[in-house]
Amino acid sequence: MMERKRVIVSERIAEEGLQLLRSELDVDYRDGISRSELLDIIDQYDALIVRSVTQVNEELVKKATRLKVVGRAGNGIDNIDVDACTRYGIIVANTPDSNTISAAEQTISLLLSSVRNTAWANDVLKAGTWDRKPFRGTELYGKTVGIVGLGRIGSMVATRLKAFNMNVIAYDPYIADERFERFGAEKKNTLEELAQEADIITVHTPRNEETMHLINEDILAVAKNGVGLVNCARGGIIKESAIIEGLESGKISSVGLDVFEKEPATGNPLFNYSRVVCTPHLGADTYEAQKRVGENIAEQVILALKGGIVPNVVNLPSVLSEELDYLRPYITLAEKMGNIYYQVEKTPISRVEITYSGPITINETEMLTIGFLKGLLEPVLWEKVKYVNARLMADERGIKIYERKEEQSPKRYKNLLNIKIFNQDREMELSGTISRARNPLLVEINGYETEADLEGYVLMMQNEDRPGVIGTLTTALGEAGVNIAAMKVARKTKGETAIMILNVDNKIEEDTLKALTRIDGLIGEPKLLHF
Repeated sequence: MMERKRVIVSERIAEEGLQLLRSELDVDYRDGISRSELLDIIDQYDALIVRSVTQVNEELVKKATRLKVVGRAGNGIDNIDVDACTRYGIIVANTPDSNTISAAEQTISLLLSSVRNTAWANDVLKAGTWDRKPFRGTELYGKTVGIVGLGRIGSMVATRLKAFNMNVIAYDPYIADERFERFGAEKKNTLEELAQEADIITVHTPRNEETMHLINEDILAVAKNGVGLVNCARGGIIKESAIIEGLESGKISSVGLDVFEKEPATGNPLFNYSRVVCTPHLGADTYEAQKRVGENIAEQVILALKGGIVPNVVNLPSVLSEELDYLRPYITLAEKMGNIYYQVEKTPISRVEITYSGPITINETEMLTIGFLKGLLEPVLWEKVKYVNARLMADERGIKIYERKEEQSPKRYKNLLNIKIFNQDREMELSGTISRARNPLLVEINGYETEADLEGYVLMMQNEDRPGVIGTLTTALGEAGVNIAAMKVARKTKGETAIMILNVDNKIEEDTLKALTRIDGLIGEPKLLHF
């Protein structure tokens, strides 16, 4: 019986997530564990689940000798050194979709509360004063909202604000034009252009070096007088000192903040302004979101520990879950094609050229390249090659990777992967696709056309294209107790060299392989591959 993998959960997650983890893993739930204690015991665990407090830095990663995956129960990864995790082959996964609805709704809540002075009026009324004059607000109808960041949450905010009959403009240099059109947002090419037109600005970007203080004094200087601001993303994207300056001058009329530059935020000077509505980072704090976060991160950690392809891996290319379902068999195909080389050749590789052809090219194909590199390097490296570090390991070994896409497949197959692997003497060329049953097929090797299944044990050899060679070979295998499940033969020109590719039911012993080399008509040594 296999030993169950172990996971430590260092911060609070929903009970539903814990139950899911316990169904597959040994769970150590240590909400609030001290840093020193975590460092002392982290080498005992295969997975770590955190929220925003636990610092997963290089110090921790070095001690985590068993760690395979870090799960972030939530979206932001400010507390995780992703580069260090990648170097050590550790997957970092988060749950970007789990709190999308809650974060979008919190944005709308703060926006409405701030423009109508709801929180301020509530405080005054409860203090015993009935006075409506100070609290006159503004309508959203017909106003222009400027959305900075049109990703998952930003696009959901756009959809909801369209229902208020607002004009939606957006700035996001990393999003295709089609996405702006899809969500009814008018694209602005610069942040300044957005600021000049927006009555309200709401930000929905990650916090990094590029976005820290993205909305600052310079941007607010070109904004409309009386502009409203909302930040439910990350503290510091809107510069807090610039907000105070704008409130004092009257440039800013309303502010809704769920996040702050320093958290926990107590005694923040923004709390002194009646026109600022503040909440303590509640964007994801709904029962529904926390349940989804807990369940989703549990599912991803379990999948990662089983060796599966995880949908929301931070240190791998971003792929939508529905896109991943489509690409998954092609990733497996690419990995198995990579696995062929060092089972056949022993010469170091200098470069690889990969061509993706067919409708598959409209998708993100980087995961296929990574899958190929993982399969390529696994047979020859002592250290464990994983999806997250395969490209890094290839770079360290001086393997240059060239990729291109062609809309039309050059052969009869709908989608095709063509891979040329170059060493100092020669090249190996492979082409592959997937079958109707979505299984990996090798359809060409070094110019020989075939349709061989890349499953289990596969025997490859060259032979003279003449009568009797195949019969002699199959007889020899039968006498050795080897059952042939499938067999493909291919040639380029009649009467010259051909190849045979056989799927066999079991491993062929070394003495049997040596005996095959003595068969008249076989060329070179047969190669037994295992997938």
